[in-house]
Amino acid sequence: MAKKKAKKKAGKEVLVVASKVKAYIKSKKMMTSSDAIVALSDSVYATIDAAIKRTKANRRSTVKPQDL
Repeated sequence: MAKKKAKKKAGKEVLVVASKVKAYIKSKKMMTSSDAIVALSDSVYATIDAAIKRTKANRRSTVKPQDL
């Protein structure tokens, strides 16, 4: 239910696998807040958008590791 609310609020699809993120955080003996996954996904969107901008500035159409 929280996933649907988050999706409507942001208007974007969540780009991270929530269960994998939560499992990784749990392996570090920490807990995940209910809105951490959405915030992480927003961060991924921002990183990708910046990489696309850099790619275009370099007159390429392929995002490469150095763009990230």
